[in-house]
Formats: sequence, structure tokens, C-alpha cells
Amino acid sequence: MHEGGNRVDNKTKGYTNKTNSYDYRAESNVKKTSKKGKYKTILVAELLLLFIAIAGILTFALAKGGYFKKNNNNQPQGGINAPGDKDKGLTPEEKEEKRLEEEKKAQQEKISKLVEEADLLAMGYDYDKAIETIKSYGEGYTNHTVLTDAIAKYEADKEKLVPLGAYESVNEISHVFFHSLVADNSKAFDGDYASNGYNYYMTTISEFKEMMKQMYEAGYVLVSIHDVARQVTAEDGTTKFVSGDIMLPPDKKPFVLSQDDVNYYEYMTGDGFASKAVIDENGRPSTAMIMDDGTVSVGDYDMVPVLETFIAEHPDFSYKGARGILALTGYEGTLGYRTNDKTSPTYEEDKETVKEVVKNLKEWGWEFASHSYGHRNMGKASYTFTVTDTDRWMEEVGSLIGPTDVYIFPYGIDIEESVSGYTSDKYNYLKSLGFNYYCGVFKSPWIQVKDEYVRMTRRPLDGQAMLQFPERLADLFDLSKVIDPDRPALK
Repeated sequence: MHEGGNRVDNKTKGYTNKTNSYDYRAESNVKKTSKKGKYKTILVAELLLLFIAIAGILTFALAKGGYFKKNNNNQPQGGINAPGDKDKGLTPEEKEEKRLEEEKKAQQEKISKLVEEADLLAMGYDYDKAIETIKSYGEGYTNHTVLTDAIAKYEADKEKLVPLGAYESVNEISHVFFHSLVADNSKAFDGDYASNGYNYYMTTISEFKEMMKQMYEAGYVLVSIHDVARQVTAEDGTTKFVSGDIMLPPDKKPFVLSQDDVNYYEYMTGDGFASKAVIDENGRPSTAMIMDDGTVSVGDYDMVPVLETFIAEHPDFSYKGARGILALTGYEGTLGYRTNDKTSPTYEEDKETVKEVVKNLKEWGWEFASHSYGHRNMGKASYTFTVTDTDRWMEEVGSLIGPTDVYIFPYGIDIEESVSGYTSDKYNYLKSLGFNYYCGVFKSPWIQVKDEYVRMTRRPLDGQAMLQFPERLADLFDLSKVIDPDRPALK
């Protein structure tokens, strides 16, 4: 019978060949040896992972820096081809020559940009600003023939200008106006209850484009109403209005342009008009239109963007960046946004949007006017009504568009019939709110420049004027080329 039947000869198990007792020293030595091997394995693995991580970081950094990009010979860039070593191997003379070439290229680019910017200003008859732009190059501008030649040309062209161009006085300056332009004739003139009104008071986009084209070809140039007459301050601090100092080539004729009811009323929905004023993806003033499938399209669907496109193609159609006047009521909001409705869930958002759109329009040269709040006959309105109506416009519309000194009368009906001068309380109230320019409607140009205010009449360029009173527009257009073939006869 064997002594100690569980006895084994394997010392790694802690047993001896002589007894059945357990040798804890042997186990302890085994454990120590095992731990040392384990720690060595872990250490090697950690070092390997660290090396891989560092190698990955270096590879990413070199790749991001362009180290492994290929050069023109399809070889990896590295060593002397690395970005930081691009001038390595060049002599000091070659490095200096390269530096001078780069400096000359940057200089030429700067000069070209300045001349391009100045030329655009000169095309708009702003020769002084064009010259200032060239001189902004710095003291060394006289060393560049391109710059001095540009200034010489601007100065020579400026010498050819005359006050008001082809006109003898501001009394000959036409102020023409429109309502919303018809963007889709098939919807506006579809025979429903609103069609006749559109036919009387609206102009189609094709008609507007032809009008601008003919006026441009006849030498007309768009100016601001503030160019026509301006306020000056005397040495004693008093102010008065005087005729403007518009300077144009002898064959040019200034005119003012405005658009009424730029509110995109709800009754126009679905009848082929724009739905609101917006800013397009290029930062240009534009309009939105709701299409048949319910989607919204941004484009040239009303006067503002259509005119912007025309001026971009004909910069000399605008005097010093002038645009038109947008006359706004308030009873259905502003520029297509229902800012009159405080219960609307988008009320606050719409107000902020209007402010952004207005800021953009002003940056492009557009001006604004009050067209009253409720679009009422202000000639027949009482003083009390005038105050209430104007106060509400100032609160709901004026607070969004900012200060304006232009008041365009609804229906073209002036607050006073007398042409000798304003004397009524209604005028005094409007004047107290800062309104200085007052515009009614008349068949031909007419203007009063008084010490305290300016009155200027306007000429409608709508369906009624074209079809019923064509003789009134004969000095502006060849109507046979203007009238849209889609336009029906007046009823």
C-alpha cells in the first residue's frame, strides 16, 4: 500500500517525494515567478500600444500638414519638398527674386480690385468717391500708371457733368410709381372679381422691364427724392429746403421711382403676385412667391428684385446708388408679414424678420415712406383721424422700418388742395413727426420746394394710364412695345 496515495512528483504543485505535507515555499516561489512573467507581458503590451499610438499621431500630423502629398513629379513630398522647406536649395538672390514676384502679384491684385470698385462708382456718376477709392491705395498710388490714369479719366468725365443733365430745373423731373407687379398673368387676368382691378392699377413684370429698358435708352437715370431737394443749415442754425445739386452728363434725365402698398395683402393670395419681401441666398433684396404645389420660390417676382437685376446689368441707370421708395400701409402688416396681428404665433418672429429685410433693403439704397395706416382719403379725413391713423402707423410700421421723412398720400389725394402752400393742422402734425416730403398724384411732373417741406407729384404707370390715357405717357415710352399682350381691355 502506497503511503500517501495523493502524492505526486510535480514540485510545481507544492508536494515533496517524502511526505504528504504541502510545501508553501514552493508555491510561493511559483507565484512570484508567475507574477513576474505576467507583469513583463503587461509591460510589453502597454509599451507596444503606446508606440502604435505615437506612430498614429505622427502619421496623422504629417498627413494633415501635407508631408505625404505628391508633388508635380508624383513623388511624396518630404525632406526638401516639405512645405517649410519650399525655398531650401535657393540662393539668397533667388529667394529675393521670388519674394519680389509674390509682392508684385499681390500689388497687382490690389490695384485691379480698387480700379474695378472705382469704375463701378464712376458708372453711377459718383466720381468723387471713385477718386477717393483709388487714393485709398496709399501714398504710393502715384507710382502706378493704372491708378493715375483712372483718376485722370474720372476727373475728365466729371468735368462734362452739368446740373440736372438735360433738364433746366427740378420741375421737369418725373416721379413715376407702380403697385405690385403681376408675376403670373394667367392668374391675375383670369376673369374673376379681382381681375378688373388688377387690370386698372397693376403693371406686369414684362411691361415694367420694357419701361425701364426704354427709359434707360432715352437717357433716364434713377435718383433719390433726397437728390431732387435737400435740406441745408444756415450759419445761424436755421434750416430750409433747396433744389438738389444733381450733376449728370448733358444727355441724361433724372427721375424718381416709388411703389405703393408693398404689403402683399391677403386678397392677392393665389392671384399671381409675390407673397412677401425676403433676402435671397446671395444677400440681395428679393421676393418670395407661393407656387401651385405649395412650395415657396424666391426670385424676381416684384419690382425690387427686377430692378436690382436691371441695375446690375446697367450700373449707369442709378445715380450714386439710388433706388426707389417703398410706400407702406399697416392694416395688414409690413412687407408681407402680418405684424399687425399680435395673436399670431409668429408675431415676434415676423417683426424681427421685417427689421432684417428692411436693413438689407436700405443697404442696397431703397427708401421707405408712410402710405398711411389704413389707406384712407387723407384729404377728406379729419384732423383727429389723421392723428390716430398716423400714430398707429408710427407704432406698428415706423417702429420696424426706422425714421422716414416721406409721406405718400393714399389714392394720390393731398391733404390740402391749395398749391400756394400748406397751412392746415394736419400738415403741422405730420411735420411734427418728421415728415418733410409729401407726394400726391398728377398727370405730369410738378414740384414745390418750400423752406419747411417739399411737395412732389407722381405719375402712375399702370393699366389705366396705358390704356385710357396713353398720351400722358408718350414722353416716356413707345406704348406699342410696352403693353403686355395678355392684358385685357378695360371694363
